[in-house]
Amino acid sequence: MHTSSGSSSSERASAQRPPPMRPALLLTLVSVLVASCLALAAPSAARSQPATPDLILATTTSTQDSGLLDVVVPQFEGQSGYRVKTIAVGTGQVLRLGERGEADVLLVHAPEEERTWMANGHGTDRRLVMHNDFVVIGPGNDPAVVQAADSAADAMTRIALSGAPFVSRGDNSGTNILEKKLWAQAGIDPVGQSWYQEVGHGMGATLTIANDKQAYTLTDRGTLLTRENIDLGVLAESFPSFLNVYSVMVVNPEKGSQINVEGARAFADFIVAPETQAAIGTYGVERFGQPLFVPDAGRTEAELGIS
Repeated sequence: MHTSSGSSSSERASAQRPPPMRPALLLTLVSVLVASCLALAAPSAARSQPATPDLILATTTSTQDSGLLDVVVPQFEGQSGYRVKTIAVGTGQVLRLGERGEADVLLVHAPEEERTWMANGHGTDRRLVMHNDFVVIGPGNDPAVVQAADSAADAMTRIALSGAPFVSRGDNSGTNILEKKLWAQAGIDPVGQSWYQEVGHGMGATLTIANDKQAYTLTDRGTLLTRENIDLGVLAESFPSFLNVYSVMVVNPEKGSQINVEGARAFADFIVAPETQAAIGTYGVERFGQPLFVPDAGRTEAELGIS
C-alpha cells in the first residue's frame, strides 16, 4: 500500500507540472520581451528627435582651442537630438556667415561688433554666455619692459618703441579686433613694420608661432592655459579693456528657409541654462587649477563694465 500511495502522489505531481516549453515557442517569447524593452526606450528618443536635426554653429576658434566645445556640444546633442556642425573661425568671419545665412547660431566675443550686427537686423536674440580675459605674453627677458605698463595701450606702445617682434592673428577675430583697437588707442599703425607679423591663423597656431619666434602676442587666457610647451610669460593683464566676453546669437530666420531657427533657439537656451553654466564655470579646474571661463548668463553688459 505504501508503494502504491507513493506512486499515486508522483503521478499527481507530474500531472500538475506544465509540459516542457518547445524551443521555438521559447525563442518567440524571448524575442517579444526584447522587442517590448526596446519599444519602451524608443518612443522617448523618437519624440525628442527634432524635425530638422542638423544645426550649424559658427564660433570663434578660442572656444574650440580651449576644448570647451568638446564638452558642451556632445551634451547638447545628447539632450536635444540635434546634430551640430561646428565652424570655428575668427569672429569677423562668424558674423559674415550669419549675415549670409550660412549658420544658424553664433557664439562669439566682440561685443561692439555684435551690437552692430544685431542692430542691422541679422539676428533675433543675443545673450551673454561667459567671459575670461586677454593677456599680453612675451619672452621672459621682456625686452619691451611690458611688465611696467600701466595700461593696455601703454603695453602696445612699449612693444612698438622697442622694435621687439609681435605676432598678430591678423584674421579679424575677436582677439584681432581688440588688438587693432589697442594699437589705435596707442596711436600706432604696426602694419608693414619689420617687427610686426600677421599670420592669419587661429589662436592656437598663433601661440605656437609666437613661441617659436620668442615674440609678444595678445591671447585669451583660456586658450593659453590649454597649450603645452609655450614658454612665453604673461606680462600684461587685468586691464579693463582685457575683459573677453562671449555671447550667443540666433540668426534671423528671414535670412532664408535654410535657417534652423528652432535648433538655434534650442542651443541658445541650452548654453545659458543653469546646468550648462555650471559646467562652464568648472571647466578647466581639474586640469589647470582654475576655470577657463566665468559663466555670465542672466547678467548685463553694464554689470560687466562693458560700454
